[in-house]
Amino acid sequence: MDPVTPEDFAALLTPEGRALLDSLHDYDPAQELAVATRLRREHPAALVSAALGQARLRQRAVAKFGAEDAFRMYFTPGGGEMATRASVAEYRAGRLAALGVRSVADLCCGIGGDALALARLGIRVLAVDRDPLTVAVARANAEALGLADLIEVREADVTGVDTAGHDAVFIDPARRGGRGRVFDPESYSPPLSWAVAAARSAPYAAIKIAPGIPHEAVPADAEAEWISDQGDVKEAVLWFGTEPGSVRATLLPGPRALRTAEPLPDPEAGPVGRYLYEPDGAVIRAHLVAEVAEQLGGRLIDPTIAYITADELRATPYATAYEITDVLPFGLKKLKALLRERGVGVLTVKKRGSAIEPEELRKKVKPQGPHSATVILTRVDGAPSMLIGAPVSGP
Repeated sequence: MDPVTPEDFAALLTPEGRALLDSLHDYDPAQELAVATRLRREHPAALVSAALGQARLRQRAVAKFGAEDAFRMYFTPGGGEMATRASVAEYRAGRLAALGVRSVADLCCGIGGDALALARLGIRVLAVDRDPLTVAVARANAEALGLADLIEVREADVTGVDTAGHDAVFIDPARRGGRGRVFDPESYSPPLSWAVAAARSAPYAAIKIAPGIPHEAVPADAEAEWISDQGDVKEAVLWFGTEPGSVRATLLPGPRALRTAEPLPDPEAGPVGRYLYEPDGAVIRAHLVAEVAEQLGGRLIDPTIAYITADELRATPYATAYEITDVLPFGLKKLKALLRERGVGVLTVKKRGSAIEPEELRKKVKPQGPHSATVILTRVDGAPSMLIGAPVSGP
């Protein structure tokens, strides 16, 4: 995608630009060359290029923001990818509103996804970013969604912004560099240490961080929360002014929250029972597998694997249950023969602690037949194993 300048973007906000972009609501990217050729007969080439790029970004953003908002909003190529999913931003904004927060300094605001969620709850937002194009896009989004009266967008280096007078600070440091994702929190922009110091200066604060952050990097005076949406872990958040030292796993939609101030020790490992539970990714990242195992009356199948097993079925929102019919040592020939014998043509492959890739396994066993099954590649008491079964239906 060609780079977009602030001038190119400004052209999209003119009546001609808006009308052109609206006409591309349902356009097929596969027909882009023909569409571009036709539109350039009536519009400047730079405007057509910017509109087509924006139309592609809007289509991609539907999964994150929903069609109603995505087709009214504006995006930058990187900004749409890095923006918080709307459901997660709404949840986080709800937590701040429940604390009585009425004004937030949103530092590193990006295209404004979090500012929009806050403003929709009536919270006033100072949204700050240092990139001119990003600032223009965030300002346009506030206008497009009718929230400009509650959102002030400012172009500035966040490290020089005075946040005094705001009830809360929200910081979303950049976690990508020229070579891709940044894993060292001190290589965030701005660094995590700066973000923590800024957070401590406000009555309440939240810092969005990568979900893979080591637990030892979490400050003692912060609450650490891992958030998943529909089973996918989206982010971790460091909260200040809430529950210092506590750990929380939050599952969306819901929300359903599992939290503790004193995590339990790892449960014992034992033989595979009739049921296997796969904890949600947020539970695993938050190191709360032991809490779920206790609720289920379960045990681990291996001291190093986050699968819980139990002999009785218990409902839990924090894990997916499977009924296990076979526990076998790992072996492709044995698995292929078993699947053929049972007429399994639809095979779901899950793995934890195995080097085999699911697609590689499917190609080798070539499932055929009318039935379905789930094979879980893992370790049981240290030994490579295959667990055969099916998801438990019902709530």
